[in-house]
Amino acid sequence: MINFISTAAIPFIVLLILTVAIIKKVPVYQEFTEGAKDGFKVAVNIIPYLVAIIVSVSMFRESGALEMLSNACAGFFEMIKLPIDTLPLVIVRSLSGGAALGVFSDIASHFGPDAYVTKLAAVMVGSSETTFYVLAVYFGSIGITKYRYALLTGILADIIGIVAAILVCSMFFLPSIA
Repeated sequence: MINFISTAAIPFIVLLILTVAIIKKVPVYQEFTEGAKDGFKVAVNIIPYLVAIIVSVSMFRESGALEMLSNACAGFFEMIKLPIDTLPLVIVRSLSGGAALGVFSDIASHFGPDAYVTKLAAVMVGSSETTFYVLAVYFGSIGITKYRYALLTGILADIIGIVAAILVCSMFFLPSIA
């Protein structure tokens, strides 16, 4: 039943939208093309922000700063029983989803799908957001330049998501010491 619902959901939503548009006598094709034109304009407007994020993340990883930070935090991570291999993911996740997926892929291919570090990394990816990317793209596309509170809220949400991922994964995936 769930398989049928998931397979039929998107076509149902599209048909529902088209039906409502026809009932309300909305010129669907014209509205679609206008939306596509606006989408293209937004894409052109956010290119500088995307380039800045991609270059920044690449420079951070390639400069060795990420590795130096990992080495500096290794003792603390060991003390709280957190795999040091997750630190690059914690740092990069707020900056770029693509970079975070790349780090996650490295973790999964190195440790395998059943390892604690892989499960923790998967939950971290799912419980945090690409805050700086979102701010750059969405706020940049509409011209908002003052986003101090959004930045603080996004970073706080990322920290809470990462801490929650660590707590939940340690409860569910780490063997208890008896």
